[in-house]
Amino acid sequence: MGNRSKLRLWCSAFACALAVLEADGYFVDITYVESAVAKGAVCLDGSPPAYHLARGSGSGASSWLVHFEGGGWCNNVTTCLQRSHTRLGSSKEMAKQVAFSGILSNAPEYNPDFYNWNKVRVRYCDGSSFTGNKEEVDPRTNLHYRGARVWQAVMEDLLAKGMNKAENALISGCSAGGLTSILHCDRFHRLLPAAANVKCLSDAGFFINVKDIAGVNHAAAFFSDVVKTHCLFPQNEVKQIQTPLFILNAAYDSWQQVRNILVPGGSDPRWRSCKHDIKQCSAKQLKILQGFRDHFLEAIEAQGDSPTRGLFINSCFAHCQSEIQEIWFAPGSPVLGDKVNTLALFSCL
Repeated sequence: MGNRSKLRLWCSAFACALAVLEADGYFVDITYVESAVAKGAVCLDGSPPAYHLARGSGSGASSWLVHFEGGGWCNNVTTCLQRSHTRLGSSKEMAKQVAFSGILSNAPEYNPDFYNWNKVRVRYCDGSSFTGNKEEVDPRTNLHYRGARVWQAVMEDLLAKGMNKAENALISGCSAGGLTSILHCDRFHRLLPAAANVKCLSDAGFFINVKDIAGVNHAAAFFSDVVKTHCLFPQNEVKQIQTPLFILNAAYDSWQQVRNILVPGGSDPRWRSCKHDIKQCSAKQLKILQGFRDHFLEAIEAQGDSPTRGLFINSCFAHCQSEIQEIWFAPGSPVLGDKVNTLALFSCL
């Protein structure tokens, strides 16, 4: 069976899974960390950071899952100013409620390992995966680059609400949030009780340093505008992490491949149909996508083996699998051996 047929077969199976399972999420109210403003821990526009907290119960009352949402990055004044007027740069623009599903679901049949934990979704509003800490504020734009302070302020608020007594804790995130969980993995561990069982999950956050279809290193150029060193590429960070880390990623990551890193905006227009529907990709384009997969696996393998790292790398054409119920835990979920995403995470580390 050729690559095109295999991809079509998977897409058809996934469509069937979507039709069979309709697991609606539940809505959780927003919490604004007003006390963070005095510390300078604010969103791009100067508004307070925010999160959504669903309290745990029963056997999960002393367990915490802190999940960071994704949303890309801004890399200059223009893009950060644009972002500051959206939910990704201002808590003023955020929805007052968000739906919790996938890894945040409260249904044991859809999220057997974490359904009754204290579950937090941290809103993303700094544009740099919670890493900025610039004191100066340009009076012309009122832009604040304070992601690291936001991270700390949110953690302090959660610790005061009971996370300081956590017996089990997992920091997770999707995309830019998955990168956050890597960059802050050990820091998160150090905040918690010494006896706590602490782990980290990066979902779709393993961005690789690879050239695009035009032979230009678009990703490296973009990230260097955010931070000059290459610390936003996880392949340069993972080996140093001491806390158990689980990497969940698609080798054919749809965001990295046809939307940004491999085929960024403004690329060859002949890729337009392929970008919107993988079934429209030509044999040559599928070969290029296969080449990206090979580079991705090489970057993963270069991290070496470690008893404190686990992997679930599948061949889905997807992004942020832990947030999508139909992929996270469902009849049609991707399987590695006899384990789906959630069971692999829970038993691997």
